[in-house]
Amino acid sequence: MSCFRFGGDFELDLRAYQLRDRRLPIKMKPITMELLLLLIEHRGELVTREQIVERIWGKGVFLDTDNSINGAISRIRQVLRDNSEQPRFVQTVTGKGYRFIAPVEEIILAAKPATAADGAPSSESLPESEASSSIGGRSSSWRWSFLLAISVLLIAATSVYFLRWNSPAATQPSSRVMLAVLPFENLTGDASQDYFSDGMTEETITQLGSLNPAHLGVIARTSVSVYKHNPKPLDQVGRELGVQYVLEGSVRRDSENVRVTAQLIQVKDQTHVWAKQYDRKLSDLLALQSEIALEIADEIQLRLGDHDKPNVKRLAARSAPPSSEAYDLYLKGLYFWNKREGSLPIAVDYFQQAIAKDPNYAPAYAGLANAYGLMSTGFQGVPNELMPKARAAAMEGLRRDEGLPQAHAALALVAENYDYDWRTAENEFRRAIELDPNYATAHQWYGEYLSWMGRFEEAFSESEQARKLDPLSLIVASDRGAVLYRARRYDDAIAQFRSVLERDQDFGHPYSYLVMCYVRTGRFTDALDVIKRHMGRLNEAWSQAEVATVYGFMGQNAEAEKALAQFEGEKAASGPLYRTMRLGIYIATGRKDQAIALLQGLFAEHSNVVTSLKTDSLYDPLRDDPRFQDLLRRAGLAGQ
Repeated sequence: MSCFRFGGDFELDLRAYQLRDRRLPIKMKPITMELLLLLIEHRGELVTREQIVERIWGKGVFLDTDNSINGAISRIRQVLRDNSEQPRFVQTVTGKGYRFIAPVEEIILAAKPATAADGAPSSESLPESEASSSIGGRSSSWRWSFLLAISVLLIAATSVYFLRWNSPAATQPSSRVMLAVLPFENLTGDASQDYFSDGMTEETITQLGSLNPAHLGVIARTSVSVYKHNPKPLDQVGRELGVQYVLEGSVRRDSENVRVTAQLIQVKDQTHVWAKQYDRKLSDLLALQSEIALEIADEIQLRLGDHDKPNVKRLAARSAPPSSEAYDLYLKGLYFWNKREGSLPIAVDYFQQAIAKDPNYAPAYAGLANAYGLMSTGFQGVPNELMPKARAAAMEGLRRDEGLPQAHAALALVAENYDYDWRTAENEFRRAIELDPNYATAHQWYGEYLSWMGRFEEAFSESEQARKLDPLSLIVASDRGAVLYRARRYDDAIAQFRSVLERDQDFGHPYSYLVMCYVRTGRFTDALDVIKRHMGRLNEAWSQAEVATVYGFMGQNAEAEKALAQFEGEKAASGPLYRTMRLGIYIATGRKDQAIALLQGLFAEHSNVVTSLKTDSLYDPLRDDPRFQDLLRRAGLAGQ
C-alpha cells in the first residue's frame, strides 16, 4: 500500500487508514478521510461534486450531500491549516468542485505480514498487485464494506437523533459550548441607527440560539448589551459570561444596501476561527443572518466533533422577511421593547406599523403581544384592556408561525396573570422553552410562575438556567431574589437583592422586596434605612407607602397613620400600581376588611396581583379569613 507525504509535515497512510501531522495521528470522520484520499489520488485535477458523491455514497443517492461535503472540506482545511482565500492544499473551483494543488510524494509500503490471529498465512506477504494498488483500485469487497459501515453509522445516528428528540424522558448534556454575540457596531456615524445594529445583534442571537440548543448555548441580549458602551478584553468577557466563543460584528447601511462584517473568536487563545464580510440588499437581511448563523454553527460543530445537525428547517422558516420596511419597523419595536417601562407604548406603535406593512409577519405580532403583556403586568394600564390585546396578537402570530417561542411565552403571560389558568400557562412556558431552550426570558418567567405555585426547587432550577443564559441581567438576578423571598429564605434574598443594587442602585425592582425581607426578619431599622437612602430614586407617594407599611408591621400606628395620610395626599397615588400599594398598608395596619375588599376588586379586574396570593408572606395575616380562602379557591390556587 501507499503512503502519501505532502506539506512537509503530513502523511496519509493507507495501510493504517490514518492522517498524521508530524507523526501524530489526527482524528477524522470516514467521509472526511475518504474525500481527502479522493483529492490526493486526483491531485492537480478537478474533482467534481458528482465524483465525490459517487465515491462516498454511490450513484443514484437521494440524500442532502452538500452540507456533508462542505463540512468535510472545512475539516480538511482545518487540520491542514489551510486558507480558502490563499490555499496551499485544497483549491475551490467555484461552481465546479475542488483541486488538491500541493506536491505529493507517494511511497509504496511493504505489505504488513498477516499473523495467525488474522486467519491468514503468518509469513507470506500479499501479492504485489494488491500491495501496490491505489485506493481507487481497491477491491469491490472493501468498497462495499466501507459503504455498509457508512450506512450503519447513518442509520445509528438517525436513530439516536430521533430517539433523543422524541423521547419524553430525553435529557440534554450537562455541558454545552457557550457563545456570546457582542453588540454589532453601528458604523453609520448616526446614533439614530443604533436600533438597526442592536436589532441585528438580537436577531443573530435568536437565529444562533435555535440552531442546535442541545450543544450550543447563546448568551441573551441583556447581558451582552452591557459591553456596547463599555467594551472589555475578550478574556474578561469570557470569564464574566462563561463563554468559549465570541462573535463580533459591525453594520453599515444606506437606504438600500447593508454591509455586515462578522468574526468568530475562540476566547481561550483569542484566535480568529472565521471571519467574513457580506454586502447585500436590505431585503436580504434575514436570509443573511441565517447564513451567518449556519456558517458559525458549522465552524463550532467541526471543533466539537460529531453532534446533531443544526435546525436548518427552523432557520428557513424565519429567513424571509416580507419586506425590508416591515423588518425595519420590527427592529425599531424591539429596540424600544428592550428599554421597557415608558418605552413600551413606543414599541407597540412600531410593531403595529410593521404589521400594517405586512400582515403576515409573525414576529411583529409576538413583539406586540409581549409589549401589551408587560404594560399590563407593569401596571401601565388596565388589564381588561391590555391583556385581551396581548392574547389576540399572540394568537395571530401563532397562526402564521406555530413554532414562534416568543408568542407562546406571551400566551403564558396572559394565562397566568389575567386568566389565572395555571395549566395553560405552564404548557405555554414549556412549549416556548422546548422550541428555544436558549430563550432566557422564558426560563425566567417560568421560574417566577413556579415560585407562585410553591414549587421552589423547580423554580430555582429555571432561575439558574436563566442566569446561565443571561448572566449580567439585572432583572433575572432580581427575580431570583424574589423567588428566594417567596420561599422565605429571607437572608439569602437580602444578599441577592443587595448584590443587584451594588451593580445599579437606580434599578428599582429590588427595593420593595428588600424592605419586606428586612420586615420579615424583624430588621425594621434596616427597612426604614433602605427607604430613606433611596427616596430620591422613588417617587414621594411610593416612599410614603413603604414607610406606612413598615411602621404598621412595627406596631407604631401613629407613625403609620401619618405616612398613610401623606401617601393619600400625593397626586401620584392613583392608578393600578398605587392600589396595590394601599393593599400593603391595609394589611400592615390591621385593616383586614379593607384589604380583602381591595383584593376582591383586583380579582374582578383580573389584576396580576392575584398571582402571588399563595406564596407571598405579605398575605399571612389574612390566611385564616374565610374570604381570603375563597379568593384562593376562585383563583385556582387553593389546591396548587
